[in-house]
Amino acid sequence: MLALFYIFIVVAIGVSFWQITRIMNLRSSIATNKDNATQGKLALAFMAFLYGMMIYCLIFMNVIMLPESASIEGEHDDNLFDITFWLIGIVQFLMQFLIFYFTFKYRGREGQKAKFYADSHKLELIWTVTPAAVLVVLIGYGLWQWNNTMDLSDDKDAIVIEVYAQQFRWDARYAGEDNTLGYGNVNYIKGINTMGVDMTDKNALDDKHVTELYLPKGRKVHFKFRSQDVLHSAYMPHFRAQMNCVPGMVTQFGFTPKYTTEEMRQQSEVIEKTAGINKIRKEKGEDPYVFDYLLLCNKICGASHYNMQMKITVVEEEEYNKWIAEQPTLASVIK
Repeated sequence: MLALFYIFIVVAIGVSFWQITRIMNLRSSIATNKDNATQGKLALAFMAFLYGMMIYCLIFMNVIMLPESASIEGEHDDNLFDITFWLIGIVQFLMQFLIFYFTFKYRGREGQKAKFYADSHKLELIWTVTPAAVLVVLIGYGLWQWNNTMDLSDDKDAIVIEVYAQQFRWDARYAGEDNTLGYGNVNYIKGINTMGVDMTDKNALDDKHVTELYLPKGRKVHFKFRSQDVLHSAYMPHFRAQMNCVPGMVTQFGFTPKYTTEEMRQQSEVIEKTAGINKIRKEKGEDPYVFDYLLLCNKICGASHYNMQMKITVVEEEEYNKWIAEQPTLASVIK
């Protein structure tokens, strides 16, 4: 594959030099009606090729896209993406047609002169106000969604979880019965206290340290993020959530899971994507892939950045309550 890529580069460079040579030769020659007609037809042919590639990508490459949002809040991200995608797609489709069609229709012909308009205040107003109005709506929707994700003050019953980043792993800490996390700082890291929790803070005593996230379906979760060393980025793609983890400060976001892991595995898009992945893995002699939600790092934080991930399991609330009750508190682990 790499050899094919190099061959493509060499051919592309050769074609470029050839075209440059032709352009230099054209400086001393005059294009004929036949030349212009040929170029116009080639423009239409390229337009057909471009539309064919667009349709192919929309139909056959859709499988590489993420399935629908697994969080309630993420539905608005999907809506914003779809609205933007269709707006850009429609405008691009129409504009490409106009560009290539007019290139053909108004190709150079002997005795024909191009029309010229010095300016048009009406047209200037239309193509300035229309995009501005569209952007105001899209940005307004985006800001509303941002506030919807970042405002964690409206749900007192939400589960509070701290996610702690370090090269190259994630740790997590659930707030205990008081639903309040104890204070944490890198200065308190010692021995098995790898998250730097201040054990003199009474709110920390019932906190629970875990290395895998369990979330209940249908219940709001408030995430708080810290980083021990460099800038990381907590990325939960299926929940449409991402936040930088910055050393020396706490960042946050919240969402409400709407599908359990098992329910998500039954989604047609997930089944199709999983089948495609397993086909490739089978050819390589690798074990089959099973879908799981993941917490990933979306910042290149070092040599093992690619391996920095944590499994997320979404279950019904009854199963979650059973699981969280089985986890030991920090007070019982850190003496």
